[in-house]
Amino acid sequence: MKAMSTNRMEAFSDGVLAIIITIMVLEFKAPEEATFSALLHLIPTFLSYLISFIYVAIYWNNHHHLLHITKKVNGGILWANMHLLFWLSLIPFVTSWVNEAHEAAAPVAMYGIVLFMSAVAYSILQQTIITHHKGDLTLTNILGKHIKEKLSLALYLTGVIFAFYSTWLALTCYVMVAILWVIPNRRIENTPE
Repeated sequence: MKAMSTNRMEAFSDGVLAIIITIMVLEFKAPEEATFSALLHLIPTFLSYLISFIYVAIYWNNHHHLLHITKKVNGGILWANMHLLFWLSLIPFVTSWVNEAHEAAAPVAMYGIVLFMSAVAYSILQQTIITHHKGDLTLTNILGKHIKEKLSLALYLTGVIFAFYSTWLALTCYVMVAILWVIPNRRIENTPE
């Protein structure tokens, strides 16, 4: 059976991620007043959009680099990728919910759960790729479990718990994870084609 290339999977994923960003930006409603001071009420909405945009950008960037080192895909990888896209597609919903009630525990906790599950889904995608490319030690060494992944999962769970005590502490945990991942895996970036 002929191996499938990554091109179609990457193109589809790029399209889904572009739609996710578009849906998020549509949550912005223009103020009724035509003054700069009217924009001040949009600051919380802008900040939650910014954080979510950064998260989607991080996943797009890392997904691109991941597929750069993936030589072939199979059905398992395609389904693992769809699993990741499912969780990422929930980001606009939870972002909107946080915008409407940013001081409430449930939306902030749910935001963290979606981020946690997106990270789990990305790890599953990586592991599925490693399994499909068994024997490729370079790929295994590049994608192997590292402290950054474990720290991210711990911070997400901490944020979910904190949401019931302080939504600002929870959001701080989520921002800390984003800061960890703004710079992609250098080992992947430096891998020759």
